[in-house]
Amino acid sequence: MTTTQELAEGLDDLPYNVFAKACPSRGTLEHVTGRWGGLALGALYEGSLRFNELRRRVDGVSEKMLSQTLHALERDGLVHREAQPTNPPRVDYELTPLGREVAQRLLALIHFVEGSMDQVLAARERYDSARA
Repeated sequence: MTTTQELAEGLDDLPYNVFAKACPSRGTLEHVTGRWGGLALGALYEGSLRFNELRRRVDGVSEKMLSQTLHALERDGLVHREAQPTNPPRVDYELTPLGREVAQRLLALIHFVEGSMDQVLAARERYDSARA
């Protein structure tokens, strides 16, 4: 098993440092882990989706926010947008190879969180009870 120290030492070898304010990796991390970015990437891991299919899959996201999120992920090279010249226009979104790699890691975290929710809910209840 990798220790936190081993992980931190491995980061020293990287040319980017997300903890530095001016590092461009920070913006990408925000796009990936933001409220809608992770959900969009996770949903697209299942395969190519049209905009409205993706919007239905990511319950609660507005059209504007999904559009902004997809633009950011496309700019970062994680999502590929393909507009087909049909009437009405058809736009499909799919993960790039880099996007698939990121989504795979996010899905591992998502599954971990979902599997740990009983513990999280119990902790919340203890916390709320202690402060009531």
